[in-house]
Amino acid sequence: MSEKYSVLAVDDEPFNLDLIEASFIDYDNILITYAANGSEALSHLASMSFDVVLLDISMPDMDGLEVLKHIRSDENLVQLPVLMVTANTEKEQESIQLGATDFISKPYDIEILCARTLNYAKMNSYYKQISSQKETLEIQVVQRTAELQTALNLAKQTEYEISIRLGRASEFRDLETGGHIKRMSHYSKLLAKLCGLDDAECELVLYAAPLHDIGKVGIPDSILLKPGKFEANEFEIMKQHAALGAKMLEGADQFPVLKAGHVIALEHHEKWDGSGYPNQKAGEDIHLYARIVAIADVFDALSSKRCYKEPMPLEKVLGIMKNDAGTHFDPNLIELFLNNLDQFLAIKETYKDDDNAHTIMDIISGIKQ
Repeated sequence: MSEKYSVLAVDDEPFNLDLIEASFIDYDNILITYAANGSEALSHLASMSFDVVLLDISMPDMDGLEVLKHIRSDENLVQLPVLMVTANTEKEQESIQLGATDFISKPYDIEILCARTLNYAKMNSYYKQISSQKETLEIQVVQRTAELQTALNLAKQTEYEISIRLGRASEFRDLETGGHIKRMSHYSKLLAKLCGLDDAECELVLYAAPLHDIGKVGIPDSILLKPGKFEANEFEIMKQHAALGAKMLEGADQFPVLKAGHVIALEHHEKWDGSGYPNQKAGEDIHLYARIVAIADVFDALSSKRCYKEPMPLEKVLGIMKNDAGTHFDPNLIELFLNNLDQFLAIKETYKDDDNAHTIMDIISGIKQ
């Protein structure tokens, strides 16, 4: 039996609510509650538990942005996914700053509406499971101290599993293969070990690294899946994935992997010389985990095949990374990377891409046919 998910749909236009109802008519596991205005939505949120909110921006009296402010000011709703539904793209940046999780454009694409709602509902369910496990563990600490270590190990493995699955969420929306996540995670662990981190931190980097691009689930397909070079305005939207990923993972400081994933998602595009994004941090102000992941991610991106490009020759890849030491990359980490290149190449050999693996573009082509 599939898990049931509760969705709150907020829109002042009855037609739009009817359309949402029709879109989910075949989803037996989706239970929808409707609100015709912001006040009614907040009333429902105060008395009921939801997995996702579909929130219209343009409403009289209290618009969607004001409702979003109320939601994010409630500590019980910090992790609740809120998908902003709008035909006004000018409000997107303000929505992100207020804590919006994603956007769905009007007029609706029914498949996108249903898929994103279900994906975020499942993601929220994972968060609830983690929180529930934490509460259970705290009780067990008091009641059965002798069982503490076993319980903590179980929670740790659960958190690691969720990290891997969240990493796959961004993978399915991007043009990358499954091998990329495995390789860059193991590159990151190795580089963490080479720079002197202990075994526990190396494991933490290994399992947090897959979360680096989780924010890409909030980038429109028209930009994320574009094979050519971005226009300036498109690149500005693409850069938002760092802040989006951090938003998705914030408030989870009690979970080490998600906490590490938060800083990696936010800072892995910062550059040593301060020219990166989103906050133009420089040098050691950039968290060490993010500096490590930046090298691992770029090395694999340049040296691996994608559906839209062939792998770059290793000599050229190394030339680029050497040249970017001290500008893009931490020069000390690059030196460690280059001096131990044989170990990184061994990882690359171990986690090859499966020639039969399907990228997202393969899946889309299959659907169209």
